[in-house]
Amino acid sequence: MSPRQTDAQSTSSPTQAAGARYSRIAGTGSFLPPNRVTNADMVERLAQDGIETSDDWIVERTGIRARHFADPSVSSSQLGLAAARQAIDASGLQPSDIDLIICATSTPDMVFPSTACLIQRDLGIHGCPAFDVQAVCSGFIYALTVADSLIRSGSARRALVIGTEVFSRLLDFKDRTTCVLFGDGAGAVVLEASDQPGIVSTCLHADGQFSHILNVPGTIACGSILGDPTLKMDGQAVFKLAVSVLDKAAHEALAKAGRDASCIDWLIPHPPNLRIMQGTAKKLKLSADKVVVTVDQHGNTSAASIPLALDHAVRSGQVQRGQTLLLEGVGGGFTWGAVLVDY
Repeated sequence: MSPRQTDAQSTSSPTQAAGARYSRIAGTGSFLPPNRVTNADMVERLAQDGIETSDDWIVERTGIRARHFADPSVSSSQLGLAAARQAIDASGLQPSDIDLIICATSTPDMVFPSTACLIQRDLGIHGCPAFDVQAVCSGFIYALTVADSLIRSGSARRALVIGTEVFSRLLDFKDRTTCVLFGDGAGAVVLEASDQPGIVSTCLHADGQFSHILNVPGTIACGSILGDPTLKMDGQAVFKLAVSVLDKAAHEALAKAGRDASCIDWLIPHPPNLRIMQGTAKKLKLSADKVVVTVDQHGNTSAASIPLALDHAVRSGQVQRGQTLLLEGVGGGFTWGAVLVDY
């Protein structure tokens, strides 16, 4: 735990309740498809349809230099399975120790069953609850919050929380403003019951009146696709709203913990693009070197982005045990939320 806390926490610490049950992150994992697509690759692909762009144009507006695309035969559950196995190994557990699986995804393998159930099957786990959460780019924050609540309630002891996406399947490669942003990948954590809070505080929000600024307005009915099954985004509206709500969510999570932004060792935001990450850090008065940045190499991987960035930071030695992390995300819906973690 970071020593930089406000006086308020000393009188209202979440650790005060005798016999209380909390959750902590026991292990992390991630997986990226091997097909790395650079901006130069994207420029070449778009040029085939007569669409002009450049590496400079993409980097200047997004900070993204590369992303990974899964092969057509590879599914969300396969990416999530690889990340899940890493997280379970890192926690020193066996798949049979897991008693809850929650998967955040907007690109499930099929309409049903859930991607979580498919990962459960492939891990050889039987009987525990397994379900998906759909909150788009905020999905992992939502899933982590639900898992924490179920552990605190005593309904689970060890939860596998996954964010996995094959978002490249939703892109319109004739729209250069969106197709260059997104990539595929998966990340996962194992949460386990603890007598000290690893997940210190959380907050979740949504406002459906903004559903039109970021969506995929298509569905399946009677064996046919109705509407448009590709991503649509009002970039300026998303940017403006994202910076505003992420700032509010961060302060809400901090206030619930009785802390202020000075306690944060690392900010790990969902990265729609580098500009939004920088705007969020600036509002929190955090220096750029306190932000975990992977968007330049991963692109926006939706629900996978936060656990991917977290695992990268843990395995690179950037994030250390005892440090305080602020995870936050914003996505279509409009949805947003934050989780304060003593890692």
